[in-house]
Amino acid sequence: MLWAGGMKLGTFEILLMFIHLSAACEFGPFPYRATGIVCRMTKPAALLLNQETAQVIQAAFRNARFPNITGERSMRLLGKVAYGLTNIQVNDLSIEKSEVELKENDAVHIAIKNVTAVFKGTLNYGYTGAWFLQLFHSVDFEIESSIDLQINVKLMCQKDQVAADASDCYLSFHKLTLHLQGDKEPGWLKQLFTDFISFTLKFVFKSEVCKEINSLAQMLAKFIQDLAENFVQDEDIKLDITLASDPLIKSNYLESHHKALVLYKNYSDVLTDSVFSPSLLTESRMLYFWLSEHILNSLASAAFLDKRLMLTIKGEELQVLFEMEDAEAQQKVVQMIFQDLSYNDSVAKVWSLAHPQISLQPEGTVVKSLVAVEVSAFPSGEEPLLLLYMEKEITVTIQAAYSEKKLILHPLDPRIEFKVIKCRADPSGNDPSVRNFLQTMISVAGIPKVTSRIETALTSLMNSKGLNLFDIINPEIITRKGYTIVQLDFNFPNHLLFDFLEKKM
Repeated sequence: MLWAGGMKLGTFEILLMFIHLSAACEFGPFPYRATGIVCRMTKPAALLLNQETAQVIQAAFRNARFPNITGERSMRLLGKVAYGLTNIQVNDLSIEKSEVELKENDAVHIAIKNVTAVFKGTLNYGYTGAWFLQLFHSVDFEIESSIDLQINVKLMCQKDQVAADASDCYLSFHKLTLHLQGDKEPGWLKQLFTDFISFTLKFVFKSEVCKEINSLAQMLAKFIQDLAENFVQDEDIKLDITLASDPLIKSNYLESHHKALVLYKNYSDVLTDSVFSPSLLTESRMLYFWLSEHILNSLASAAFLDKRLMLTIKGEELQVLFEMEDAEAQQKVVQMIFQDLSYNDSVAKVWSLAHPQISLQPEGTVVKSLVAVEVSAFPSGEEPLLLLYMEKEITVTIQAAYSEKKLILHPLDPRIEFKVIKCRADPSGNDPSVRNFLQTMISVAGIPKVTSRIETALTSLMNSKGLNLFDIINPEIITRKGYTIVQLDFNFPNHLLFDFLEKKM
């Protein structure tokens, strides 16, 4: 359970979500033992996301604030010549291509090739001649430029969270041409000021653009952190996604490790025996999530404590449950239980009596739970009647899938052990037909009904966090002893990031 304008999430944003370099965090000698969730993004995903890097660079140029540039120089015969460039703005920005490379155990190297931009502003200049003649002028200017950028994004751990450092940034100028008042022909004035200010312009552009890129990277790191925290929180239940160990930066993938401890009121959660190892994940898909069995057990416990494991069934739904078979013997039991009372006046309540136990196995997710069921009738003008009460221990294997933006849960091999059965129509409890009917009803209709409610609720929860905005391709949910792996390919849709940047800039 870890996720609108014209801008898409690009390389910067996704990299910041998945990795960091430990600069200020201590993880101890066995950090993997505290790992609850792992994210791995392979190089094909990085290459796909890099297509959107141009958007980030354009935002950096567009939002850079260039200071006024002033200078003075002594010229033979002309005396001192002073100049100032003001109101510098960027126009007509385009990027030819962007390339990304994962430098093992170092950083993410991003090369932006042939950024063409036109800088516009006003040139003010004046000089005092040898005969004390003072002249001052003001003209509009354009600067045509062609630039390559090299950015090494390093991600650090500060207070167990991701912090970005994109200060390792270089600009290489292939072209820097000054035009005055739209005059494209070379002249002594243009040549004079080009020689004067060329070096200063390069220095200022590099300083301001790189500073903006670094600021943007830091902002996006916090933005992604906030998005992730929101995604794994629902009301009072949330996951601690602080970092559990140093990341791995390999030539083919990036990987980050998170504690993912459940936080719920006074509930205490500790994980010290995680079975995670990088060898458990492959590199054939674009994105992987590894989840510990401990996390699912803790979430189930928190849901139980928060009184979420309760279900009410009435009316037509209740009728479908009790009349799922037309066999005469089954209908006699139903009539005996309800005694001609209307389904519309009846309510079934289902709840968990204890923390469910979850075990991840190759065949699926095994859920063992002690459940109570109470069926009551509320006839008009009369006191409520308790028709049926039972407690049972249910063990069922769940196979999960995700398709067409919906979570799908398949219950298999249910095993039911009755602990208590109380039926108003059979106070002695000696009628085997009641027990046989309940066994069939729970297996054939009850468990699928509860499972259907759960998958609908979880799908709705994930969609409320924005998962349905992602274009997820061929997702697979694979369970092994003690852990599960979600692996998938994806395309990225439009996202709210553009609006976020517009508000911040």
